[in-house]
Amino acid sequence: MSTPDPARNWDDSYTGPPPPWDIGRPQPAFLRLADAGALTGELLDAGCGTGEHTILAARSGARALGIDLSLRAVEIARRKAIERGVDATFNVLDALELPTLGVAFDTVLDSGLFHVFDDAARPRYVEAVRTVLRPGGHLHLMCFSDRQPGDWGPRRVTEPELRAAFGPGWGVGSLVADRFDINPVFGTPTAEAWLADLVRVAPR
Repeated sequence: MSTPDPARNWDDSYTGPPPPWDIGRPQPAFLRLADAGALTGELLDAGCGTGEHTILAARSGARALGIDLSLRAVEIARRKAIERGVDATFNVLDALELPTLGVAFDTVLDSGLFHVFDDAARPRYVEAVRTVLRPGGHLHLMCFSDRQPGDWGPRRVTEPELRAAFGPGWGVGSLVADRFDINPVFGTPTAEAWLADLVRVAPR
């Protein structure tokens, strides 16, 4: 039996009707970040999907790179940027392999990526982000919340889990309840989320 290809699995999400998270516009929480001037400098959108937040960041003045495991999503994102006349870059890359980029970033965005990792991959992802984020840089992370009722959708994350994942080497600038806008395939247009501003602490 062959081993499943995770990239192909994500490609399948972008065939047919849009998946719940691909709403065709930025999440309201990230629009607020843009309005507050938080999307600046060298910026990485980790798990960019079809590129809405990368494009938002580029329009806000950031030098924006979006990466995703899905080639199909990246191709859609590149087409959007060209059609909208936005200078943004997109690459196919596993977020666990971020250090291979050889680039340091001032800001990292994560809209719905953290919650897809299992217990083994979660610390690998956190370390990968820490490696590419400059000291004092910000990770703006939005993930599915345990406050969401029901059992549909991705793994729920608790506030203590999130704080524990970003322990030594990180500071929590803020961690608040928020909501994802989603395509209403589950009968609701929103899903409960956590929105965190996580700051890489400079080594002593």
